[in-house]
Amino acid sequence: MIKRKLGNTGMEIAPLVFGGNIFGWTADQAASFKVLDAFAAAGFNSVDTADVYSRWVPGHAGGESETILGEWMKQRGNRSKMIVATKVGMDMGDGKKGLAKSYILRAAEDSLRRLQTDYIDLYQSHNDDPDTPLEETLGAYAELIKQGKVRAIGASNHKAERLAAAIETSRKFGLPAYQTLQPNYSLIERAEYENNLEPLCLKEGLGVINYFPLAGGFLSGKYRSESDAAGKARARNVTKYLNERGFKILAALDQVARKYNATPARISLAWLLARPSITAPIVSATNLDQLKDLISSVELKLDADSIEFLNQASA
Repeated sequence: MIKRKLGNTGMEIAPLVFGGNIFGWTADQAASFKVLDAFAAAGFNSVDTADVYSRWVPGHAGGESETILGEWMKQRGNRSKMIVATKVGMDMGDGKKGLAKSYILRAAEDSLRRLQTDYIDLYQSHNDDPDTPLEETLGAYAELIKQGKVRAIGASNHKAERLAAAIETSRKFGLPAYQTLQPNYSLIERAEYENNLEPLCLKEGLGVINYFPLAGGFLSGKYRSESDAAGKARARNVTKYLNERGFKILAALDQVARKYNATPARISLAWLLARPSITAPIVSATNLDQLKDLISSVELKLDADSIEFLNQASA
């Protein structure tokens, strides 16, 4: 497996990151272990999670995903082989949210305990916190890095101007800088990233691990009508794409998929992997068949005509 440099973190990851939001939600511990085992066996080495996963499930408090991932690494004895990314800042209830220094330091200890590890490879600000000064947030990360509890930091769900301000703050105060970005980016969600964030990531050398690379499953081609999405866990993510532009993109994916004897999901990921600014899309699968299709995308190299055809269809 050819690894890619994760920005300027000094770490290298395989070209797909496993998205741990499903652990304890749409995949129980046994199913989670099964897909993680297969993912690692295929040569992939990075998993992304967050403290808040999966607080949205009735009866859950958050931390379920980190707990399952921690248990898997403990049972497999493979912590040193995995690049673990987690996130802080989303609302955990009882006022536990944001990027204030005192909260980050406390939340990091909670994540370390659940992950059953003494360090986090990539600790990410899950979303921007305009109420906390950037130097306070980055100062908290500086402390964690100094203590050896965090190797590198990243940002998720940040607007370009705020990301640029954070990087400038790092330079001004001699604080650790965000080395990665986790944006929502796919064939159907292009404008925000390509127009605003991508130029900054390329200029600063940030690694990019984009989430929703299949737009919540829409780009897999499974959902082509309201009835296809009815009753599914991800229904709210896909129904907004059931429009003229969405169907045009699916038609283009179908055409390229026939050319390569592949699935729309594989084509969607191959399109992302061909983009120079993208390090590794974050993918999730609840069973081995889904996973096999996703991981085979790294061997698929689209020709320039196919990439341009998809660019035009999704413009």
